[in-house]
Amino acid sequence: MLNQFSRTELLLGKEAMEKLNNSRVAVFGIGGVGGFTVEALVRSGVGIFDLFDDDKICLTNLNRQIIAVRKTVGQYKVDVMKERILDINPNATVYTHKTFYSPEVSADYDFSKYSYIVDAVDTVTAKLELVEQARKANVPIISSMGAGNKLDPTAFEVADIYQTSVCPLARVMRRELKKRGIDKLKVVYSKEQPLTPIDDMAISCRAHCICPPGTARKCTQRRQVPGSTAFVPSVAGLIIAGEVIKDLSGTIHSAGRDACVQ
Repeated sequence: MLNQFSRTELLLGKEAMEKLNNSRVAVFGIGGVGGFTVEALVRSGVGIFDLFDDDKICLTNLNRQIIAVRKTVGQYKVDVMKERILDINPNATVYTHKTFYSPEVSADYDFSKYSYIVDAVDTVTAKLELVEQARKANVPIISSMGAGNKLDPTAFEVADIYQTSVCPLARVMRRELKKRGIDKLKVVYSKEQPLTPIDDMAISCRAHCICPPGTARKCTQRRQVPGSTAFVPSVAGLIIAGEVIKDLSGTIHSAGRDACVQ
């Protein structure tokens, strides 16, 4: 029967669409990367979502985040993303978690419930904890490496973390994962050398923070506020979504790639 996913079913088949509808995907970080990942996943037929982010939409998010428009500034990202998901697919199930994921809260969540985990968070500590928890639960995970301070959306690649190069974040992750005995992790990363943001206090969040009232973690707390664009993090997010769909549907195979952390 013709429905909103019929065009996708023409490529993947009915069985794959049923798998996607029954899959539960946890997305950590609903920003420039994670927002576009969720957008593509719901439009592809994924039926159950867990959204993790404690942040509110800020005016400076409008340049790159799909859920950021003038009327959503000041609202929680997970709430806006949930509403958008249900506007696209009213039959979807969405669980929201207004939390900043860290080792301190990891025990609050049962990772074995998830079919797939998307790591689109900013901090190394949170990324490492997500990978470790995914490994314990034997759940596939894909991690986004650095997308800030970059201008070339064509430079992204999908690879195992130990096959990456250039990306400073990937270098740190390789070192820390090796210490933990984790020898495999699928990532999306860019070989583009990151740029140094212009040092202009007139346009810096550090000097003129406009985070909405009640924001738990303001830009002024960061060591550096990265520059970003509409066309780099979005591409990373869409690539991640494509990998998740391939792995969950089981209909498209990427040679040499393994979604699971082992």
